[in-house]
This record gives sequence, C-alpha cells and structure tokens, in this order.
Amino acid sequence: MEQDPLSQLRDIHIPPPEGFWPPAPGWWFVLLLVIGLAIAITVWLRRRRQKNAWYRIARRRLDRLAEGAAGTSRWFNELNSLLKQSALARYPDRQPQSLSGSGWVDFLLETSPADPAASRPVVSAMVASCYQPSPTCPTDDAIRFARVWIGGQKC
Repeated sequence: MEQDPLSQLRDIHIPPPEGFWPPAPGWWFVLLLVIGLAIAITVWLRRRRQKNAWYRIARRRLDRLAEGAAGTSRWFNELNSLLKQSALARYPDRQPQSLSGSGWVDFLLETSPADPAASRPVVSAMVASCYQPSPTCPTDDAIRFARVWIGGQKC
C-alpha cells in the first residue's frame, strides 16, 4: 500500500511570540542611561540645596527681624550681623567680615543688584545706625535693602 508522501506533511507552525523578558540589549542601555541621569540630577539638586542653605537661613532671620523691627542700635547691629554672615557665605574669598564703615557700605553697594532700595544714603544710614544711640535710618528702608541684597545673592 502506497501512501502519498505529501499527505504526511504537517502545516507550518508559527513559533510562540517572545515574552517581554529579557529585554533586548538596547533597553538595558536605556535603563542604565535613565538611572544615571536620575542620580546625576539628584546629586546636582542636593549640592545646590546645600550651597543655598545660607540663603534660606538668612531669609528666616530677616523675617524675624522685620517682625520685631525696633529701630534701636542693637536691632541695626543684628541686621548688620546678618548681612555680614550672608556676605561671608556668598563671598568668602573677599573677606567681608573684616570690613566696616565706608568699606562695608561700598561692599554692600558693589554686590547689591540694581534696585532703588540700594542707594548710598540708605545703606550709609543703616550702617551708621549701628553706632548711634538713636538711629536715624528708617527700619522699613533697612529691611527693604536687606531683602533686595539677600535676594540678589542667591546662587
């Protein structure tokens, strides 16, 4: 009994589809790239936050000083101290802690942003008020200048 050899053939079978795992090498590269970028961005944000920590502290202290604006020489000394600490954090190479009088006024004006609050008479009166028994500088002007100066120093 002779059989037809073609009848013994089976239909073509398509192999089952591939699963999603393991991914192709290109996807591994993309995954490593995304992880690397996430780490780099995290490190950059953390360093920036640490670098600007003085800014957040100065803003909080300035807000407290503004709330209790007394207009005394002691209050102006505290404001001047805050500005010096901020200047030291922002410009450590220029040694602002050693400046006083007109040198300190010049430094503040030189490093302040262009703003009407940063005028020589206001800054001079603010610095001089630290040494006067009854200060002549209005506290509002001093606070306005300090906000402008500290706000313009953020990195």
